[in-house]
Amino acid sequence: MDLLSGKTYWDTTVKEPPAYSALNQDLECDVLIVGGGSAGAQCAYYLADKGLNVALVDKRKVGFGSTVVNTALVQYLGDKLFYENVNTFGEGLAVRHYQLCEQAINEMETAASEVPIPCEFVRRDSFYYASYPEDIEKIDKDYYYLHKHGFNAEILSQQDIESKFPFSKRYGLLVKGDAEINPYKFTLGLLQLVESKGVNIYENTEIVGKEFHHDGAILHTKDKHSIKAKHVIFSGGYENQDIKVDKNAVISSTYNIVTTPVKDFSGWENRELIWESARPYIYLRTTSDNRIIVGGLDEDTNNAEKRDSKLLHKKEQLLKELFKLFPSIQAEVEFYIGASYGGTHDGLPFIGLYEDMPNAYFLCGYGDNGLVYNMVLAKILGELLVENKMTNLDLYSNGKRRIGYSGVE
Repeated sequence: MDLLSGKTYWDTTVKEPPAYSALNQDLECDVLIVGGGSAGAQCAYYLADKGLNVALVDKRKVGFGSTVVNTALVQYLGDKLFYENVNTFGEGLAVRHYQLCEQAINEMETAASEVPIPCEFVRRDSFYYASYPEDIEKIDKDYYYLHKHGFNAEILSQQDIESKFPFSKRYGLLVKGDAEINPYKFTLGLLQLVESKGVNIYENTEIVGKEFHHDGAILHTKDKHSIKAKHVIFSGGYENQDIKVDKNAVISSTYNIVTTPVKDFSGWENRELIWESARPYIYLRTTSDNRIIVGGLDEDTNNAEKRDSKLLHKKEQLLKELFKLFPSIQAEVEFYIGASYGGTHDGLPFIGLYEDMPNAYFLCGYGDNGLVYNMVLAKILGELLVENKMTNLDLYSNGKRRIGYSGVE
């Protein structure tokens, strides 16, 4: 899959990233993780130091797939609104999903404090505004469920918004306790941490063949080595679809820009994560070195050529959207990308389990909160493989009927 094009930012924030050798011999392990981006690193985090022999391989250098273009707004609410998930899955499941995402953010904060690379985890509030008058009712519906179930959020009126920001919007929702992070540093830091706990990491090691049996799997590398594993986790992000297509996955295209450093954030002193109800929407966040990331304006295509043909236009359009909200900010575009973006038809991430691939697990944290979803799914897989616990697997397994689930409310 042609994941991205343009000029990436996150990899410029690490001058000397750690390097790992390619696999140069046959290998046996309890768990093999295929994919060394954020999802693979988060899986390894929950499996390390648990009495299992764990190995991780990546066909590139670690952290250089979709991780390096992830804009890393760390939120528990997503594209599909709270009340819409209630309508689809039932209130019990929807609430449990958001509680797990909120818990995942807390565990990301803990992990960020443990890794040897400072990864710029900062708590931020999120501001979600109504782009159109008809969206006000949608925000009210979401707030009803947020308030009912104890999530920390509040409604902002037009007057509230005008007193807080240099722009005016009709209505909005302020969600407390979200965050931002440097996803590349987080991934590299997690991998260094798990390596110190015994996980074997190999980059530039491409899997080209797979055999699945009732008692495990044998995978073959491009350099003609074999890896025998009792369990295999495929954590290759959107490239999981190159291995096993799942009908719930939807691959499209997205864009983002990163500005030059900004000297004055007047009117945006708290640097909230900002997004809107329009579809396609835009979103904004800041970075530790005082840049602004603006992303969105997604296109419903998975064709890389079509995606890239619009990149320069999207770059200019995203900068204009920034200046609409913050006209006094002085900045230029320094980095910009067009990239593949994965979502799902039903609005939830999933763990792929397939009869023809026993002992294999596809971690698909697809959606706008990929880092958070990865953390949720990685923990579920960790509990399954370490303790044989299936807690919360019913929410996300592609083999379970989630529609109409009648969980505890």
